[in-house]
Amino acid sequence: MSLKEDITSIEDIKLLVNSFYGKIREDQLLGTIFNTVIQNRWPQHLNKMYTFWQTVLLDEHTYYGSPFPPHAKLPIQQEHFDRWLYIWHNTIDEHFYGQVADEAKWRGGKMASMFLMKLDYLRNSESLNS
Repeated sequence: MSLKEDITSIEDIKLLVNSFYGKIREDQLLGTIFNTVIQNRWPQHLNKMYTFWQTVLLDEHTYYGSPFPPHAKLPIQQEHFDRWLYIWHNTIDEHFYGQVADEAKWRGGKMASMFLMKLDYLRNSESLNS
């Protein structure tokens, strides 16, 4: 049995992202949404996620962009974020252990909360303007 190590390199980020999105693509709740939106652009999406998490977790600034806008019009609710986080945490625990792994879980949770708040705000604003 090998001991799990922390997330320390771009290779670790790629392992995390590839494992995570492999599960997402097969998930009954999330797979259809992701596969419908991303279609045949999975390599581009994965590369973007490598740079995003490399920037967030390793403080190596390779991601430039705004992560929220692509999610603004998706048909997602609390249950989708809960499932995303469940898979995210399990994937991290499956491969890694340590301070950065814990931070990855924490950041995923914060991001999910922020995205859900922004989506609720946008939806409530749209319904008030309708």
